[in-house]
Amino acid sequence: MEDSNFYIPSLSLLAPLIYACFIIHRLISGARRTSPPSPPSLPLIGNFHQLGKLPHRSLSKLSKKYGPLMLLRFGPKPVLVVSSADVARQILKTHDLTFADKPAMELLNKIFYGGNDVINLPYGEKWRKLRNILLHELLNSSRVRSFAFVREEETAVFVKKIEDLSVACEPVNLTNMLAGFSNDLISCAAFGKKYSETEQGKMFLEFLEEASGSFEFSLRDFVPSLAWIDRLNGRDAAIDRLVEKRDASLDAVIDDHLKSSNTSKDNIMGILLGIYKGDNPGVSIDLMSVKGVILDIFTAGTDTTTTTLTWLMTELIRHPTVMKKLQDEIRGTMKGKDRITDGDLLKMPYLTAVLKESMRLHPPLPIYSRVSREHVNLMGYETKPKTLVLINAWAIGQDPACWKEPEKFVPERFMDSSIDYKGHDFQLIPFGAGRRTCPGLGFASLAMGHTVANLMLKFDWALPNGAKGEDLDVKERPGFAIGRDTPLIVVATINPSIA
Repeated sequence: MEDSNFYIPSLSLLAPLIYACFIIHRLISGARRTSPPSPPSLPLIGNFHQLGKLPHRSLSKLSKKYGPLMLLRFGPKPVLVVSSADVARQILKTHDLTFADKPAMELLNKIFYGGNDVINLPYGEKWRKLRNILLHELLNSSRVRSFAFVREEETAVFVKKIEDLSVACEPVNLTNMLAGFSNDLISCAAFGKKYSETEQGKMFLEFLEEASGSFEFSLRDFVPSLAWIDRLNGRDAAIDRLVEKRDASLDAVIDDHLKSSNTSKDNIMGILLGIYKGDNPGVSIDLMSVKGVILDIFTAGTDTTTTTLTWLMTELIRHPTVMKKLQDEIRGTMKGKDRITDGDLLKMPYLTAVLKESMRLHPPLPIYSRVSREHVNLMGYETKPKTLVLINAWAIGQDPACWKEPEKFVPERFMDSSIDYKGHDFQLIPFGAGRRTCPGLGFASLAMGHTVANLMLKFDWALPNGAKGEDLDVKERPGFAIGRDTPLIVVATINPSIA
């Protein structure tokens, strides 16, 4: 995970002050030729109100009028909005080091142990050290391959639950089931076992669900004097309750591992605690950062995986011809076998194309944020230090300059294309790019490919009561990862060739 969404406070509380200042502001404000195009803003809050409930769509609409590099203001602070692959390349490749910082978000940092984690730390020595631990100790290619047994075991359990519902002729709430599966998968990789059935585990699931609505900007991050709004509307108190729930769940699980004399190398927690205890010469980590990294892995791995897989299944059900083509590839590759390995996935190019196309249309995190560390000339405009940059990955995926008929779900566009989502092709950046590319990209890619392949191999899918796929609701809900507004309820029929 790279990022978060946005929070719109009770702006009506500020309406009288905004109205009083508006005319004066319009008289004294003017366009700056040295700055990118910018829409009109309000006094005090700037353009913050224009984010709306779905900022990726609101900002994309504005960019169609003001261009692929647009200047906004959140309070008094400048914000650059990027909506094209060319400008994203400038930010994430040409000037990657300049834009390697992340915005400081006060309430979010409280949740993430004071910002002692890879997602929220500013660029510097500690961030580099923690990221190196993630990349080289926890999520390197050999370690990711070693989790194959976890993927296979948890997928088998997941498939069996769907089989039981199919035999009972009951519909499948695929959104909820994918959420449970994603959490169990990450839990087994992180802790070596599932905690979903324990009281601590259930509380942690509640914490993750509630916290996902808090990974957002607040106006206080730009106008500190307005922090009283969060106190008045109860957001401060809600964050305090979240922290208490975190301490009573995740901290308790970590403490259980600390008390154990056996530090296993088969799971992420065991590896981290081994480093903490000094088992890896030349590598070190403090306990607060152990907790922060574990929280990163859960928040980055659960909600985003659930969201991505739910949207992918939504698109397949809406496009039965694509689903049939994918099933034919997977079933033809397996030839009656029912155990899919990582090696089998390499023989399924259409599956890879479907994954890419789904994430182009529905990137799990539609907007990524960066902060400039120094002065830089960006596309002919002078950019000051500490300028916030929002890269709209969703808008880039919808850009007709990059994609033919971008609104359509057409996996075939990737069959003869070298475009990938690993951060080198800036028209497709669902995992980000540059120094802050999601370190879990390899784990996530295998997990999602393995899951979809099993769902397509072992079941046929339809909507309840004979409903047509093209009528399926595709409204989005706000949140950390932009998921479906309503759960995906489907009917699964067991593939008779492997029954």
